[in-house]
Amino acid sequence: MEPGRIENLSVVYQSQDFLVVNKHWDLRIDSRMWRETPTLQKQLRHHFPELADPDTYYGFRFCHQLDFSTSGALCVALNKAAAGSAYKCFKERRVTKAYLALVRGHVRENRMTINYAIGRNSTEGRAHTMCIEGTQGCENPKPSLTELVVLEHGLYAGDPVSKVLLQPLTGRTHQLRVHCSALSHPVVGDLTYGQALDQEDQPFRMMLHAFYLRIPTHAERVEACTPDPFVPALDACWSPHTLVQSLDQLVQVLKAAPDPDPTEGSPGPCSTPTPPSKPPETEAQRSSCLQWLSEWTLEPDN
Repeated sequence: MEPGRIENLSVVYQSQDFLVVNKHWDLRIDSRMWRETPTLQKQLRHHFPELADPDTYYGFRFCHQLDFSTSGALCVALNKAAAGSAYKCFKERRVTKAYLALVRGHVRENRMTINYAIGRNSTEGRAHTMCIEGTQGCENPKPSLTELVVLEHGLYAGDPVSKVLLQPLTGRTHQLRVHCSALSHPVVGDLTYGQALDQEDQPFRMMLHAFYLRIPTHAERVEACTPDPFVPALDACWSPHTLVQSLDQLVQVLKAAPDPDPTEGSPGPCSTPTPPSKPPETEAQRSSCLQWLSEWTLEPDN
């Protein structure tokens, strides 16, 4: 994908209640700084001014978030009821998400479940970053699960790289990037958790893309699959040489899989691990959630 501009919004799913857009890389969802342009919110206002909701701070109800550097599928609810039904699916862990990534090195195991607990990094100079349990400065680590399937091995700008499909079974901050880094296979172009390379050695973007999204709301099954951006035709630096697993086959597995049952875990293309148990919701948490839902203003990147 070319860099995001106000004019080039890509919509991959649209109904009366939802939009799913293919967010550009290095594009903020929204911003309170007027001089930061463009943003996804401004793209939406440009293309769909009739859908903007004056009762919300940003004009649109974003059902979840993607990091600034991550591209791919992002769902927007077009009314408060739709936002509430999507929120319920995310809260009950019934949403299916899968990402594509290019990671450094050739991953040896073709399929694996990554289960490093993730906490916030309190080390000086590493504010707003995360780390795995057992590393210096790791505070309040929480169980985290990611499924990984290797798709291809190849070279990126001459360096060994693997193309992988990642399915997060939990929703920790920067989970996929932290888990890949913990395996010593950081995402290509990840300046936060990647290798300490010189700036000129970095690619033009972070190679992480939200590829597939399914939200089974009570009224409709929101499902979207975005185009694969990591192909040689779009990036001549990427040169795959060994096919390990067909992406088309995995897409069929994803689409045919039942919606995750929050009581049994979240099945994916690798295995069916049981996610960590979640303590009962307290009254204070419930009140906080209801307040957030009533306002539906986007929180900082999660």
